[in-house]
Amino acid sequence: MSRSQIWRESWFVLVVLLGVTALIAATGADLAAAAHFYQAGAWPIGEQFPWKLFYRLDRYPALILAIFGLGAASYSYYRPHWHSWRRQGIFLVLLLALGPGLLVNATFKNHWGRPRPRDLIQFGGKKVFLQPWQPGVDGDGRSFPSGHASAAFYMMAPYFIYRKRKPRIARRWLMGGMTFGVFMGYARVAQGAHFPSDILWAWGIVYLVASLLAATILDTTANADDGL
Repeated sequence: MSRSQIWRESWFVLVVLLGVTALIAATGADLAAAAHFYQAGAWPIGEQFPWKLFYRLDRYPALILAIFGLGAASYSYYRPHWHSWRRQGIFLVLLLALGPGLLVNATFKNHWGRPRPRDLIQFGGKKVFLQPWQPGVDGDGRSFPSGHASAAFYMMAPYFIYRKRKPRIARRWLMGGMTFGVFMGYARVAQGAHFPSDILWAWGIVYLVASLLAATILDTTANADDGL
């Protein structure tokens, strides 16, 4: 994809994020989803297999992929035939650092202050529900967006590397990363830790950061082989 196409795609994703967020707010889907999983003062479905396993997987798959990227980029300085992996490896590292790391966790999750479902008055807590665009008390709520889901959605990163040269492989990574992220998001909603809108924005932030990094870092005209 050309850079102009990537920018258009980024604007489209942003419009989708805003539109779906508005739909969730209008229908009350966030609270409805939380109420569905809340039973007699607990969140039992989220504690069952395989949802508890998803929680324990945490960021390990994303870290493994980013470490591979770092290793590939470093190795490219010693082996000329790995030169094509220099940009791709840097892309994988920066995407994890800037997307799930800086924006999702360090910036929004730690400071936006949106209370988790399990902290709300409706579900036995003491806090008031806030929409995703409503900032709460800094550090007193870590719902928006989902850190676990953002790390899971990060696994679609190779899609941005392969999508021009190897579209079939790219689609597999995209579908795999999206599926992993959706399952992770379901688990976190079922555990009373996040709302559907938190999951939506975890995906959106990672996708947008990936698109912008692809436009500025990746050589979209390269045809060299790579080895994921």
